[in-house]
Amino acid sequence: MNEYRLLRHHPKSFLKLILVGFLLVALPLFLALAYSALSIDRLANQSRQAVYQAERIAHGSRILVDQVAAMERSIRLSLILGDATLLEGYYQAHDKFAATSASLATLPLKDDQRALLDKLQAAESAIFMKIGGARNSPAGLTASTVDFTSLLDSARSFLNRGDAPIEHEVDAMQAMAARARTIVIWQLLALVPVAILLASGFSLLINRPIRQIDEAIRIMGQGELSQSIVVEGPQDLTRLGERLDWMRRRLLDLEAQKTRFLQHVSHELKTPLTSIREGADLLAAGVTGALNEKQMQVARILLGNSVELQKRIEDLLNYSAIQSGSTVTTRQRADLKQILDAVLHDQTLSIMNKSLQIDLNCPNLPLECDEQKIRIAVDNLLSNAVKHSPHGGKIEILAQKAQHSIVMDVIDSGQGVALEDRDRIFDPFYQGRKPSHSPTSGTGLGLSIAREYVKAQGGALELVDRETGGAHFRITLPDTCGAAS
Repeated sequence: MNEYRLLRHHPKSFLKLILVGFLLVALPLFLALAYSALSIDRLANQSRQAVYQAERIAHGSRILVDQVAAMERSIRLSLILGDATLLEGYYQAHDKFAATSASLATLPLKDDQRALLDKLQAAESAIFMKIGGARNSPAGLTASTVDFTSLLDSARSFLNRGDAPIEHEVDAMQAMAARARTIVIWQLLALVPVAILLASGFSLLINRPIRQIDEAIRIMGQGELSQSIVVEGPQDLTRLGERLDWMRRRLLDLEAQKTRFLQHVSHELKTPLTSIREGADLLAAGVTGALNEKQMQVARILLGNSVELQKRIEDLLNYSAIQSGSTVTTRQRADLKQILDAVLHDQTLSIMNKSLQIDLNCPNLPLECDEQKIRIAVDNLLSNAVKHSPHGGKIEILAQKAQHSIVMDVIDSGQGVALEDRDRIFDPFYQGRKPSHSPTSGTGLGLSIAREYVKAQGGALELVDRETGGAHFRITLPDTCGAAS
């Protein structure tokens, strides 16, 4: 844990963190590999030493047998021919036998081999003493006094046991290999989990700042700029987090400037537009005098467009109020059916211009809400339905009381919301695909304002999937009146 904290607070760069993590994860495996290499090297050295010693023992054993045979031949020839000079071959074989037996005595022999070698040396020494005593009088030397049979049998027995050191060393190497294999297995069993834990720890350590950056980008992409961005990790990733937080603050400043601009422009436009609307209304009402048919048509166009322009400005003002957080929610008792009737009355002209059929199914549904904001939300939904419905189309408005909520559906008969527009349909200023039968486009704020106002009442506005054409929007509001009763 202390190591993890150290790596968490002190890495200088992302690359160094990866390299340190790789080295720490690979270090246990390197240690196990080094131990295995050393064990194999020891086994190889021991095997070479064992083979070399076994070869020396086997070679020395053959020399002993050969020299015993040479000594016996020399003695027998000397006895048969009666020539004492032939004993020189015996003495040469004796010297070589003595040197070879002394060399074999220095090798790691088994106890029975060493005892047999001692017996060989003693028997050969006894024969040498007999032959040395008869050196000056060869006539006293007979075949019966010098018997090499026992010595030759002992030498051959020693030769036959020459493989014993090899077998002994092989057994020792097998035991050593088994111990090394057991140790390596236990090392792997111990080091592999350590390596996995280290790899997991460094993966979390590396993934954490990346995940924080990804989450920060996602939140910024959703337009949520109030939360500060803090990235913990290597210094280069920390600096990247600081850059993202700088970008967030910059976007906040730009958003504030945009909101102030919209507020100023909307307020500046609202006063002259009110005068234009009132003047068009007076002209259409004939207050200034009777108008002919063409003049009346022009006055109605002015009135209708001034009303539409005023609605756009009000949308901008409402959106600015939402962004600045200056909206105040005032809850009071209202009736959803009366709100719908009032909205339909305001939209009468637009509905009549497109010869739309309104199918309203709403009983008296009391609710505690900010009536003005709910009315604006419903008005925006109905305006959206009127704009996207074809001439002579149908708009369904259904409201009912659910278990703990009030649900209202607005369904038009237009082309519906395209698949590529569904994820962004509630984004501010996003208008999506323009309907072919709609001559104008709005500001793209109506659905965004409606959703924010419904959300402020504790409800939700959503787009409902439909198999057939037309857009289906649903408002769900808490039934506080029903719960209270």
